Amino acid sequence: MRIELLDPAKDDLVDGYWFYEKQSPGLGAYFRDSLIADIESLRLYAGIHRVVHGPCHRLLAKRFPFAVYYRLIGETVRVHAVLDCRREPAWIRSRAT
Repeated sequence: MRIELLDPAKDDLVDGYWFYEKQSPGLGAYFRDSLIADIESLRLYAGIHRVVHGPCHRLLAKRFPFAVYYRLIGETVRVHAVLDCRREPAWIRSRAT
């Protein structure tokens, strides 16, 4: 299984990194590493997650209140967004599709 991290998802990871890094030095790196591990788990578990917002699957992160929105296209997982679940639902819906 191939994982393709789209630019908006990369931007989401950078934003999350800086948010947590400002809270406590080193927490940003822990956030990044945790979310990358969750994304890497899609190599084995892609497609088992709940389908939300049209054709997107939603993987809930294990250690942070974030969700990874992805689409499964053949043997490729396209990660479209990595979003904070505490945001307004309408905003999440607009970004996840």
